[in-house]
Amino acid sequence: MLWGTRMVKLGFTRAYATSLQQFISKSTNNRIKAFLAGLGVTTILQSSTATVMICASFASKKMITTAASLAVIIGADIGTTLVAQILTFDLSWLTPMLLVVGYAMHSRYEHKGRKKHIARALIGLGIILLSLTVIKQTAAPLGNAPNLPILLDPLEKEPILALLVSALMTWILHSSLAAVLLIASFTTSGLITLKLGLLLVLGANLGGAIIPYVITQGMNARARRITLGNVIMRITTVLIILPFVDEIAAFASTLDTASEREIVHFHTLFNVFLAALFLPFITPLTAFCKKLLPHEAPKKRPETTPLYLDESALSSPTIALAAAASETLRVAKLVELMFSKTMKALQEDDMKLVESIKKEDDTVDNLYTSIKMYLTRVTEEALDPKESDRFVQILSFATNLEHAGDIIDNSLSDLVTAKIKNKKRFSKEGFQEIKEFHEIILTNMKIAQAIFMSEDPKLARQLIDGKSTVRKAAQQSTERHFQRLRAGNPETELTSALHNDIIRDYKRINSYVTTVAFSILDNAKKHKKVRKPKNADEHHEELMPIDHPDLREKRVDDIPTEDRSVE
Repeated sequence: MLWGTRMVKLGFTRAYATSLQQFISKSTNNRIKAFLAGLGVTTILQSSTATVMICASFASKKMITTAASLAVIIGADIGTTLVAQILTFDLSWLTPMLLVVGYAMHSRYEHKGRKKHIARALIGLGIILLSLTVIKQTAAPLGNAPNLPILLDPLEKEPILALLVSALMTWILHSSLAAVLLIASFTTSGLITLKLGLLLVLGANLGGAIIPYVITQGMNARARRITLGNVIMRITTVLIILPFVDEIAAFASTLDTASEREIVHFHTLFNVFLAALFLPFITPLTAFCKKLLPHEAPKKRPETTPLYLDESALSSPTIALAAAASETLRVAKLVELMFSKTMKALQEDDMKLVESIKKEDDTVDNLYTSIKMYLTRVTEEALDPKESDRFVQILSFATNLEHAGDIIDNSLSDLVTAKIKNKKRFSKEGFQEIKEFHEIILTNMKIAQAIFMSEDPKLARQLIDGKSTVRKAAQQSTERHFQRLRAGNPETELTSALHNDIIRDYKRINSYVTTVAFSILDNAKKHKKVRKPKNADEHHEELMPIDHPDLREKRVDDIPTEDRSVE
C-alpha cells in the first residue's frame, strides 16, 4: 500500500505538478477559493503533505500569503478524507482493470512523458486496492490471537499513548492517508476496537501535520509559519474532540454501517470540524503564527550559494529543469561580467579587477558543481523525450560556460596581468580592433543566453551565422596586425604575441558560448517544429516545420562541421 500511494503521488505530481502549482497560485485571492484549490489538488495528488510543501515553497518566495496558504491546507486536509472515502468502498473488482490498463498504457507510452506517469498512477491505484484486500484477509485471523489484548489494551486505556503511537506510525509511513486506511482495515478485521480506531485516527491526523513541519525546519520563517499553523489547528481540534471519543464510539456502534466506514467518516468529520472551526478565523491564526515566528532579516547569502535550485522541485522534473536553467543563466551572467571586466582591466591597467575575476571564476565553478549535482537528482526515467533533451541542453551549456570561465581566468586574465606588469601599450588601431572584437563576443554571449531560455531556433540560426562574422573579424584583425608589423609600428611589435593570444582566446570563448545554438537546432529538427519567437506577431502565424522551403537552405545538417565544433 505504501508503494501504491507513492506511485499515485509521484505519477500525478510528475504529470500535472506545473499545472497544479499554477492552479494554486491563481486561486489564493480569497480564502474560499484557496480552500477549494487545496481540496481539489490534494484529491488528485492523494497527499496533503505534497500540497502543504507546495504552499510552503510559494510562501518562502512571497508568492502566496500565510492566510491563503492556511486556507489551502484546510482544503487539503479534507481532500485526503475524500480519497479515503473512495478507497474504502469495495472496489476490488477494479483492481485487475487498473493494473492491466496501467500496464498496457505504460508499455505503450513508456517514452511519452505525461501518459507514462498517468499509467503509473493507475498501477498505483490498483496496488492500493489489492493491498487493502490482502490486509483485511490477513488481519482477520489475528483478531483471535491470545496475546493481542496484552498489546492493545494499554493503547485503549491510555488515549495519549494511543495518539503518540499513531502519530509515530504516521511519521514512519510518511502518509496520513496510508495510516487511516490501515486503521480502517484493522478495525474491520476486528484487530482493534472502534474506540481505539478513533483514537488512532486522531493520532494519524496529528502525525500528518508533523511530517511537513519537520521537513520545513530548514526553510525561512514564511514557510515555517504555514506548517506551524497546520500543527496548531490539528492539535487544537484533537484536544477538543478527545474528551468525547467514548460518546462518539458509542454512537457509531449503534449505526448500521461497517466499522471501516465509521473510521473513515470520523476522519472526514474531524477535518470538516477543523475547517468550520478555523476557516473563519484564518486572520487571527495568521497573526498568531507571525508572532510565534517573526520576520527574519534575510541572511546575506554567499555568492557561491545557488539561488534557484529548489529541493522541493525535484519531485517535478519540469519545475526542476526550469530551476536548473535559471541557475545556469545566473552562471552565464557571471561569465559575461568576468569577460566585461577583462576589457576594463585592459583599458585601465587595473589589477584589482583581475583579482575579482579570479574570485568570480571560483563562484562559477562552485555553481556549476551545484547544478551538476542537482541535475543528477532529477530522475532520468521520469523525463519525457523533450525534457531529456532539455536536461542535456542545460548540462552542456553549463559545462561550456564553466570552460569559458576557465579561459577567462586562466588565460585571458594572465594576458591582462602580463600587459599590466610589463607596462605594454597596444597601438591605437590594434586596441580598437580588440575592443570591437570584444564587443562582438559580448553581444554573442547575450544572444546565447536569450537562445538558451527561449529555445528559439530562428535566433539560434542567427547566432550560428554570426560565427562566420567572428571568423572574418579575426582574420581581418590578423591581416591588419601584420600590416602594422610590416610598417614597423613599435607598439605593434611589442604587443604582437599579446594581441594574437587575446584574439585566440576571444574565439575560443565565442565557440563555447555559442555551442548552445546547435543543440537548439538539433532539438527543433528532432521534434519537427520551430517555436515561434516570443516577440513574434501574435496573429495566426503557425509553427513552421523544419522542412519548410524557407528554412531548408539552413538545416542543421547543412552547417559545416568546423562551425559546430569548439576550437
